[in-house]
Amino acid sequence: MRKIWKLLFHRIGLVTLGLLAQLAVILACARWVSNLSPWISFSITMLSWAVVLFILSDKTNISYKLAWIIPVLAIPVFGLVLYLIFGGNRLSARLKRKMKHMDDTLHTFLRQDVTVSERLKQKFPDGAMPSRYLTDLCFPVYSNTATRYFSSGEACWEAMLEALKRAKTSVYLEYFIICPGRMWDTIVEILEQKIKEGVDVRLIWDDFGCIEKLPKGYQKMLEDKGFQVAIFNPFVPILSSRLNNRDHRKLMIIDGVTAFTGGINHADEYINEHDRHVGHWKDCGLMLAGDAVWSMTVMFYSMWNHITGAEGMDVEPELPDSTDYHGYVQPFVDSPLAFETVSRNTFLNLINRAKTRVWVMTPYLIIDDTVSDALSIASKSGVDVRIITPAIGDKSYVHVTTRANYVRLLEAGCKIFEYQPGFVHSKTMLVDDNLAVVGTVNLDFRSMYLHFENGVFLCDADCTRSLRQDFDETFRVCRGISLAECHNQRWYIKPIRAFLRIFAPLM
Repeated sequence: MRKIWKLLFHRIGLVTLGLLAQLAVILACARWVSNLSPWISFSITMLSWAVVLFILSDKTNISYKLAWIIPVLAIPVFGLVLYLIFGGNRLSARLKRKMKHMDDTLHTFLRQDVTVSERLKQKFPDGAMPSRYLTDLCFPVYSNTATRYFSSGEACWEAMLEALKRAKTSVYLEYFIICPGRMWDTIVEILEQKIKEGVDVRLIWDDFGCIEKLPKGYQKMLEDKGFQVAIFNPFVPILSSRLNNRDHRKLMIIDGVTAFTGGINHADEYINEHDRHVGHWKDCGLMLAGDAVWSMTVMFYSMWNHITGAEGMDVEPELPDSTDYHGYVQPFVDSPLAFETVSRNTFLNLINRAKTRVWVMTPYLIIDDTVSDALSIASKSGVDVRIITPAIGDKSYVHVTTRANYVRLLEAGCKIFEYQPGFVHSKTMLVDDNLAVVGTVNLDFRSMYLHFENGVFLCDADCTRSLRQDFDETFRVCRGISLAECHNQRWYIKPIRAFLRIFAPLM
């Protein structure tokens, strides 16, 4: 009982109660309106069909459209109001100006070295095509950047600590989740000392991601220690489409010359210091050292300025110590507030150009028909398509939805493996022998359509061999899922999975 009261009076409990109260009012109004005269009921029906036509004419994904059309027609008033609140990506004039400012920051401070892109085009034509797509969106490709891949959160964390101890001028962090514990407290301890040495430490966290994790007054506590803190999208008890948009990026940038990204947040489960309710937590990280870190610095500042209202940047790009070749490295970001689905399109670009393999690790496999078709066509064309997902999910309904997507892919010849020790949180794609993406993007609707994300496209980079080795080692502790196993389910599983697949874009 004490836990229930504690939850109710916790900030997330109060916010949730506020949201539920608003939903209850909307539902009550919907029932009241539906009991009015037949003419009003007819008018609402006509309005519902008008909204359906509007949804169909929108540029959003067809699966997202279908998920909204059903409630709009099935429960007209309630469905209409929910769509008006949550549907689409309609922006206020103020938010449009702020988002334009983010884009302006990227376009002002990021420039492509044409000699690098031309060398990539000549040496690796298959890699040049997806790279060109990202370049046209203002994400330069670099060749003077060393990369190192970490196949576990523990290994990446140790490398982070060593890099932080060497920081001299600045440390910028942007994460979906931070949570007091061994992992984060160790980092805070190092950063406290660095602040005393004059290092500029800035931290962005997503309020929704941290709402259950951080104690009251945590922002002030850090600011008293000298941290500069910006919180993305404060979670308030007001129904709004803003609730859908979360900063899922994961960036650690040190002195403008070293950076980390990948699946790892700063909480103890990411280094397996947790209660093991999902078994072993399998994650990954990527370290960059060199020119490409400038792109990630600009990306951090674009978000920092968006949240704080600051202008420009008070840092300059670091000049490289050498011009050694380390393959091609291209950081990118993705925003839900534009119709360019950068991450999804990059994945499709790579899948459609694969010749020998497409290997994927993802915690969630909740994909639209276009991505499913691309993977299926690749498999039917002789490409070795393998997807690793968790055997134990962190959210039961999401895990059921992930498994609902197995049948179609298995029927096309794709191979699906579940990681038996527990939960996979890595977000990686390896194509052929030398193309890869490592970052924060899950193969699900939220990552590809609703969240702010970041990733790194790699071509012939130092780390691709380590990534291939990680896949090989992970396959050994996975169990292959058969089509017969998927069909041989209890009678009620199939309708549940069909329902979840339809409404997956709204989860």
